[in-house]
Amino acid sequence: MRRVILAIVSTAVALVLLLSFKTHTQPAVPGSPPASVVGSPAPGATGGTGTASAASPAGSGPAAGGATRTVTGKVVQTAYGPVQVKITVTGGRITAATAVRYPQGTPRDYQINSFAIPQLNREAVAAGNAKIDAVSGATYTSGGYTASLQSALDQLKGA
Repeated sequence: MRRVILAIVSTAVALVLLLSFKTHTQPAVPGSPPASVVGSPAPGATGGTGTASAASPAGSGPAAGGATRTVTGKVVQTAYGPVQVKITVTGGRITAATAVRYPQGTPRDYQINSFAIPQLNREAVAAGNAKIDAVSGATYTSGGYTASLQSALDQLKGA
């Protein structure tokens, strides 16, 4: 009889401890926009189509002769949230790539994208195009990243 009572009390204590467990929120990904900015379009983006801004005089052509251009790709909706990429091109080469919007509403989103986004940024700069490998475990983010990156590159070709 004592063993049954001890088992019931132990189970009740374990259940109370389990239900009172509080998870902590993860800090923002280093280099990511504050949480209040995540849901809003990137600065200068209009209607999700992205914009191009030239650091060189107007009419100088698409990133020719060392001109630096920054282009924001379109917002791509994924199953877990929007993804948008901004690239900087100097002399016809991608010199910087940054995901300005990506899923980060849950701790799992944070966990996946804190690893995937920096890796995708590095691969975009190294490849110089949108033909980059997907990050294992971040398939949807990788697909959205690649599509937004391609739209940014298309904007450069069209300018």
